[in-house]
Amino acid sequence: EVRIQFRDAPAADFMFDTRCPRNELVLRIQPSESIYIKTNVKSPGFQSDPIQGELEVNYDKRFYESASESNPDAYTRLILDVLRGRSAAFVRDDELKRAWEIFTPLLHQIERDNVRPHIYKRGSRGPTAADAFINARSGYIRNSDYTYYDHKPSRKSKPKKKAGVSEIGVWGMAVMGQNFALNMASKGLMVCVGNRSPSKVQRVIHRAKKEGIHTLTGSSDAADFIKRLSKPRKVVILVMAGKPVDETIAKLSEHMEAGDVIIDGGNEWYTNSIRRSMSLASRGILFMGMGMSGGEEGARNGPSLMPGGPKEAYNLVSDILISCAAEVNGSPCVSYIGPIGSGNYVKMVHNGIEYGDMQLIAEIYDIMKHVLCMSNDEMAAVFEDWNRGVLASYLIEITAKILARKDDVTGAGYLVDYILDKTGSKGTGRWAVQESAEQNVASPTIAASLDSRYISSQKDERTVASKVLKGPAAPQKVNKKEMLGCLGKALYASKICSYAQGFNLVKDTSDAMSWDINLSECARIWKGGCIIRAKLLGKIQSAYSANPDLPNLMVDPTFSAILVECAESWRKVVISSMNSGISCPALASSLNYFDSYRRDRLPANLTQAQRDFFGGHSFQRIDREGNYHVAWTDTHKDIGDVNERKLGEQLAANLNLDGVPAQ
Repeated sequence: EVRIQFRDAPAADFMFDTRCPRNELVLRIQPSESIYIKTNVKSPGFQSDPIQGELEVNYDKRFYESASESNPDAYTRLILDVLRGRSAAFVRDDELKRAWEIFTPLLHQIERDNVRPHIYKRGSRGPTAADAFINARSGYIRNSDYTYYDHKPSRKSKPKKKAGVSEIGVWGMAVMGQNFALNMASKGLMVCVGNRSPSKVQRVIHRAKKEGIHTLTGSSDAADFIKRLSKPRKVVILVMAGKPVDETIAKLSEHMEAGDVIIDGGNEWYTNSIRRSMSLASRGILFMGMGMSGGEEGARNGPSLMPGGPKEAYNLVSDILISCAAEVNGSPCVSYIGPIGSGNYVKMVHNGIEYGDMQLIAEIYDIMKHVLCMSNDEMAAVFEDWNRGVLASYLIEITAKILARKDDVTGAGYLVDYILDKTGSKGTGRWAVQESAEQNVASPTIAASLDSRYISSQKDERTVASKVLKGPAAPQKVNKKEMLGCLGKALYASKICSYAQGFNLVKDTSDAMSWDINLSECARIWKGGCIIRAKLLGKIQSAYSANPDLPNLMVDPTFSAILVECAESWRKVVISSMNSGISCPALASSLNYFDSYRRDRLPANLTQAQRDFFGGHSFQRIDREGNYHVAWTDTHKDIGDVNERKLGEQLAANLNLDGVPAQ
């Protein structure tokens, strides 16, 4: 598609109250070839808002009412010319060779530098990433009112939205609710905010006006709040998980009807979302559980969104979610995850990976500080350098900024050194570890990070223990430059293991629940907006795109090569840390995970023999099929047919205490 954009008319500033999009001549080749002119005129009456119209001059659409009767498009005609052997319709050989002399170097550069195309939604104005470049070269200004044009001979921009009627509502005006509502309103959406506290509603409305946003209204009364929404009503609730969510749903749904949509955007236990969905379904109200990552900044400027629920509900809100989600290379960081519960689950695992990532960085910092004896400025410089390479991520970026921040209160030293070494948690990390155990998925890095938070909370006990439990007198002496290189490799390899554990948990649960979650899409939408956004996710997206059934991220050819290459440095870091008396539970757990997974034979044979010895749990042999039990001593008795016993145990495992099949 080629767009010829005309310069602003000198009188436009005086004719219109708002900024007027530029007039354009559009020439489209694919899809649906057409030529049309986009013009802006004053709206009728006393209003001075511009109305954007389109006049198509394409022969095809002018003389055929339906697309099925119209002439074939350019590509179809090209194929027809090939089949008919019309050589006159094609370029000569010498022309073709000359063209390839121009394009071949470009294609080689794209392949050599792994240049990725900017992806953008069909019907949009193209990748926003190109705007700055085009604007600098030609003065181009993006017209945000552009809508994909097809079939109809002319189109006018949408009329002004009906006053007092909002397209979506947001209930719950804590930090996340406020910022997400302002995000949507800043995109031109009519948004109604609600909260049981009238003062909070007014505060958000005042903030919106201060930021130049005039499409946001509000109400503290549930009935009035719902009344202000256009049908089918769409409401996002952002309140504390658990009982407050149930109370909010009960209050709002009382005034809603079949076909309306409620979206819980908080961190919620996924089975609660399933329960709520089933309850509301009896009244025809659609319910979604949507993970949202990015914190306060992400909610305001573009989060990563993970909606799960009825596809019908997602279709009603997809345009809204796409407009306010983060964007990476023109691709919005939102995707339909799957049935109800899946969105909450993916967000829970996201937070588990986040726990692991943060703990790994903390351990690297600990080694830098106490083994390498580095200053805060030195450490900040290393993290800043790492953020320009394969370790580039949001958490690495903010770590550099945190380490470099001076203390404003005392005016001496760095802020991070005055912060109490006691880490809090809100529960999603614990849920991830619980679910790993429930699904029989090993997640040692995530579990180690959770344990580390629990130990950190025992500050008083640790202070006492530090006086009686002695470790090495001094850190192990190492080559600083060499160890810094090892630290980077150890961190990278450990991060891969943490992500591998998280994605395996999503995969196994998705298979068990028949959610059909696209792991490549999960990696894609985590590349922007969210806390764990990282350069590494591009490789993860490619791995699962190439092989959706990948049993473990570590066996992907790209990642297996990285892990093997990093292994020696990884071991040096863990050994040096241990010898220095510096705990590194997440780094060590990641290395143990790698070593356990890569080994063909583990000492589990002895463990299973012990289970059979004291509990008659039987075992399998490597040289023949079946289950076996041995009378290990004279006191052991024959337990009968082992295979029949195993069938009985399996049946019992599949039943609840009441004899009802387990879910």
